[in-house]
Amino acid sequence: MPVPRINKLNENYPHFLTLTIIEWLDIFTKEFYFQAIINSFKYCQAHKGLLLYEYVIMTNHIHLISQAKESYKLSQIISDFKKHTTREIYKLLFKDRRKYIINILNNSYYKKQGYSHQVWQRENFPELIESEKFLEQKVNYIHINPVRKGYVIKPEDWKYSSTRNHYLNDESVIKLDNY
Repeated sequence: MPVPRINKLNENYPHFLTLTIIEWLDIFTKEFYFQAIINSFKYCQAHKGLLLYEYVIMTNHIHLISQAKESYKLSQIISDFKKHTTREIYKLLFKDRRKYIINILNNSYYKKQGYSHQVWQRENFPELIESEKFLEQKVNYIHINPVRKGYVIKPEDWKYSSTRNHYLNDESVIKLDNY
């Protein structure tokens, strides 16, 4: 089955993306894992042309609504993001002595052949945001995700979500781009 890809004609339009850890492993369990993802988002915003509108970082996946600035490609930004965060996550896993996770990642059936290290599934499940209704649905999905998983009672209590930006006017984790 082919990997869903961002259509080349739509590289500079907003997309809802889901980036998932291989085997759905709960890797993001400590502050420094979340911070590695946030730092990578910030770098991509500053240097790679990423426009980040919404996000939530869960323990084993990320949802985001983003697009590429003009003359950039969203598919390339996401590819670079995944490559960089893979290196960072492996370093953190070694430092955190989570060798069992490294072993699972290295021996996963889902690992792409020829890759020595892989953290992310290949698919990003890109969905083009084509209507206000669809955008609203995806924003609500992002905001409620930590509540549905039982991590928090209120969406704004999850530190690593754009919900805090909107409900609490809190940009302490990351500054979002304007739609």
